[in-house]
Amino acid sequence: MKITDTKLEGVKRIEPVVHQDHRGFFMESFNDQNLQECGIAHRFIQDNHSMSREAGIIRGLHYQLSPKGQTKLIRVVSGAIYDVVVDIRVGSPTYGQWQSFILSADNYHQLLVPKGFAHGFCTLVPDTEVIYKVDAYYSAEHDRGIAWNDPDLNIDWPVYHPVLSDKDSKHPFLASAENNFIYEG
Repeated sequence: MKITDTKLEGVKRIEPVVHQDHRGFFMESFNDQNLQECGIAHRFIQDNHSMSREAGIIRGLHYQLSPKGQTKLIRVVSGAIYDVVVDIRVGSPTYGQWQSFILSADNYHQLLVPKGFAHGFCTLVPDTEVIYKVDAYYSAEHDRGIAWNDPDLNIDWPVYHPVLSDKDSKHPFLASAENNFIYEG
């Protein structure tokens, strides 16, 4: 497994070892021992699975307030996404900065998104399925989001007129979003 740090401290790209031959492929999509040996020690307690029928669907930018914040381990099992992570840790040297990643069923890459980051993605092809592990249960009381089109973030999404849920179309900009994450350096 290859783990790459990103410009956002704590966010990591994970490339599992994939064994391929004429039959297809085999990979360990999750191995807690290997991750711990690489310094990733989260106790994941739930798997989530989303399926998006169309290309151009944006889900996000989501996060849960502390103490119910979630670390996510994200992978695509069908299709492809433009995955976006935004640093929302007040006081962080990269606060308000974002980074994007292409995750697909073809490249097998995974993304570790720690607490203190907002996360969202845009589907690049129809019938895209995303599976992600989380280390805290969903809490409606702590559920928050940031507008996908926040002009201060200026995220370079691959669509101009995305398909959004009603909830995602009403998120505030980062400057006015409720947020209790503090950078701890």
